Amino acid sequence: MNVENFDRIGLRRKPKQERSIQRLDLILSAAAGLIAEKGVSAMRMTELAVAAKVPIGSVYQYFPEKAAIVKALFDRHASTIQARISDAFSKVYSVDDALDVLATTIDWHYDEYRNDAAYLGIWMGTETDQDLLRLNIEHSTRIADIFHNAVRRIAPELTTVDMEARTYLFSHLIGASIRLAVVSEASLARRILEEWKGVIRSSFFSAVPA
Repeated sequence: MNVENFDRIGLRRKPKQERSIQRLDLILSAAAGLIAEKGVSAMRMTELAVAAKVPIGSVYQYFPEKAAIVKALFDRHASTIQARISDAFSKVYSVDDALDVLATTIDWHYDEYRNDAAYLGIWMGTETDQDLLRLNIEHSTRIADIFHNAVRRIAPELTTVDMEARTYLFSHLIGASIRLAVVSEASLARRILEEWKGVIRSSFFSAVPA
């Protein structure tokens, strides 16, 4: 991501005073509410200012455009997810443990998106913009690094260039499967996830062909 693109979706200024921090939080909370109600594409900066009860100038003081708001919200969610997964895998000491954690991760990730319209809207919103899409890919890559570090620790015999590619691939596919499940009817969604967890259990730690 080049500097120009980052400027487009990054914060214009980082608040330092408590009052400014609170105002930024008000804007982001209001944005999350609007995204939950109508999605990213339908949200307007003017209505965001009204919902946050701040002047429109205050919105543009921090965010050059709507994509920057989505990035700020996405970054918060992504950091929380990465920390939670990292903590879970730090307690893994065997392949079976790792597979159980992967299955649990899929379940709670699905439940988070299924039960939080803002959470889902922000995630879906990253697919409407090329620079935001890169953020989603970078997030999946960080999750893949957590997976790969766990493999190196509990199954060093599988630590190869191919396994690095596998963890990267599975990280992206986990996100895609959860996204598909969330937009599917609930009973079908559960079957989709169970099928996917079965694939993971049978192939994630299988030996890489020579």
